[in-house]
Order: sequence, then C-alpha cells, then structure tokens
Amino acid sequence: MKKLFTVLAAAALMAFTANFAIAQDGAAADEQVATEEVVEAPASDAAALTDEPTEVPLTQALKTKFIEGGAGFMSLIIICLVIGLALAIERILYLSFSTINTKKLVAKVEDALAQGGVEAAKDVCRNTRGPIAQMYYQALMHYDQGIDVVEKNIVSAGSVQNSELEKGLSWIGLFIAIAPSLGFLGTVIGMIQAFDDIQKAGDISPNVVAGGMKVALITTVAGLIVAMILQVFYNYILAKIESITIDMESSSIEIVDVLTKYAENEKK
Repeated sequence: MKKLFTVLAAAALMAFTANFAIAQDGAAADEQVATEEVVEAPASDAAALTDEPTEVPLTQALKTKFIEGGAGFMSLIIICLVIGLALAIERILYLSFSTINTKKLVAKVEDALAQGGVEAAKDVCRNTRGPIAQMYYQALMHYDQGIDVVEKNIVSAGSVQNSELEKGLSWIGLFIAIAPSLGFLGTVIGMIQAFDDIQKAGDISPNVVAGGMKVALITTVAGLIVAMILQVFYNYILAKIESITIDMESSSIEIVDVLTKYAENEKK
C-alpha cells in the first residue's frame, strides 16, 4: 500500500512538472501573440480591449502565481503538499480498514469458544482484520497461562497496535511545519531582493519594490495554505486513532470477561 501511494505521489509530481513546463511555453506563446495583435490593431480596437478585460481561468491564474512566486520555493511547497497528502490518504485508508464492529467480534469469539474452544476462537480472530482482532488473538494465544498473563499480553499487544495506528504521523507533522517555513523563507528572500533593487535604483518607488514584495507574499500564502490543508487531514487522522483506541480499551475488558467465564465453565 505504501509503495502504491509513493508511486502516485511521484506521478502527481511529474504531472505537475509537466503542467508547469506547458504553462511556461503557453505563457510565452500568448505573450508573443498578444504583442503581434497590439501592433496590428488600430488605436480604436486597443481602446476597446482596454475597456473590456478578459476573464482569466482559475488554473491559468494559479500557474501564473506559481511562476511569479518563484519556481524553486513554490516547487518545494508543492512537493510538501503532494507527499503529505499521500501519507495522509494512506493513513486514512489504513484506519478505515482497521475499524470494525467490536460487539459482533466479541459475540463471534464467544460463540466460537462455546462451540469449538480456543482454537476456533483463534480462527475467528485470524480471519478478522484490524488491531482489535490482533489483540484478541494474542490474548487467546496465552489463555493456557492464566487470566493474569492474558491481561498483561492484552496491554502489550494494545501498545504495539496503537503504535501501528500512529505510524507515519510524524512525517505529516513535519510537512505541516516545513510548508509555512519555506513560505516564510521565500518571504525573507523576496524582501532581500526588494532592498537590493532599492539599493541599485537609489529610489524607494512602488515599481522598484513591487517585484520582491510579490514573491514574498505569494510564497507565504502558498506555504500557509498547504499547512492548513495538511492540518485538517492530520486532525481527522488523530480523531480516527482516538476512536479506535477507545474501542480497543473497552473491548479488552470484554474479552477478559469472556475468557474468565469460559475458564469457569471449563472447571465445572
């Protein structure tokens, strides 16, 4: 599953790079055509064009802002978004597959114990996905050693399964922190460029400062948007993990009660 999402992330990155190259070529071609039309058009037509501004598509506007923000920093921010989303989607799918109906599983295990004993209950757990089934299986594996040993193994198995649920979250958190940091770094570099232009021109005019300020603002906005998108996915994943953890804790008590009753029935 992880390899699949890595491939998807790489494909998305390559597609974005291709679109970026096409956007540059298209922008150059559009500029050339526009220049030729302005030269050939009479003054009245030029005035008409000025009075009626053309509407720019959203995708073209985003590509333009990407180029204006600087290909270096904007590409790094987009890479953070693509990889972060790939990791978040992988976690969401994993957690979705890990969520089961705990009450049905407990009922199946209890029926299997009554009809076929511990081995039948193990088969039920082996054929059920999710961390709770794995935790039940570890409990049944140590049933012959006593209920106290079963409880200890449930706690250990629960800790292992909880670590599996949280796997990869640190990387998502890293991209949440890196994306705005890259944006702020682009802001600082844009400000430095603006002051360099002021120094070269010897004048603090809006035209001199505008270029560097535009780079600064665009990279900051892009970094913050990427961080907010990933933060939403991150919090959703944490909520799913919390829900599964609560189910694991409550179901561990239930399986201990089931095994305790089964042990008492065996003694009779």
